[in-house]
Amino acid sequence: MSTLIHRDVPYRAVEGYRPLSLDLHLPASERPPVIVFLHGGGWRRGSRAMFYPGVSERESFGRLTDAGFAVASVDYRLSGEATFPAQSDDVSAALAWIRTAGAEEHGLDASRIVMWGESAGGHLAALAALTDPPLAGAVCWYAPSDLTTFPRDPSDPEPTREEQLLGGTARDLPELARAASPALRVDPGCPPFHIAHGDADDLVPPAQSEALAAAVCAAGGDAELILVPGASHMWRGVADSATVFDPAIAFARRVTRVSPST
Repeated sequence: MSTLIHRDVPYRAVEGYRPLSLDLHLPASERPPVIVFLHGGGWRRGSRAMFYPGVSERESFGRLTDAGFAVASVDYRLSGEATFPAQSDDVSAALAWIRTAGAEEHGLDASRIVMWGESAGGHLAALAALTDPPLAGAVCWYAPSDLTTFPRDPSDPEPTREEQLLGGTARDLPELARAASPALRVDPGCPPFHIAHGDADDLVPPAQSEALAAAVCAAGGDAELILVPGASHMWRGVADSATVFDPAIAFARRVTRVSPST
């Protein structure tokens, strides 16, 4: 299926920071629903050009456009540039662009938006789904969800990725840590979630995804939780990417009412 890609589309200019851009991958269909993709990298690094290491653009973004979705892959300020909530503010600005200029200039169906992120991007995707309605759903891959309980190696004096995001420890910044924790911000009426995590993840404990799924279900929401046997972070150990993509795409189709034949 043919795909049109608009690269380096500016969506936000914040004084004192670099311009923020997104890449827009468009399917051949008219008025497609939108997947907003947020890259990982511990909030410290990463690029909107890569879905996750080892998977090609064709196997990832192309897979989603083949399924009938437009994909907006979004840059956001990294923790070395600004601390939380700057990253969530950037995601909100990207959603505002999709709902206005994106819908008007590129024919996007902004009434059907699914957040999708991996690792740090999954954390931001979950926050957006909970705080920036209306959204159809969220796909969260091996994402931190509770920064107040995130494990820390006491023998390592260097700030963790989470502490760099917050600008301090969760103990010193308890209100900010709670605000940055999707599992602690779930309310009744939240959109559906598809949550997937490798059960051998050595960077983000699977308990983080279990906590988010439990919080959504406790609020009366719809949460799919998949623990992938033998998989570690960034889906290391997964031989076939369809293992993780197919259930997530099926979820995105369900919540946006896209026919499998699209």
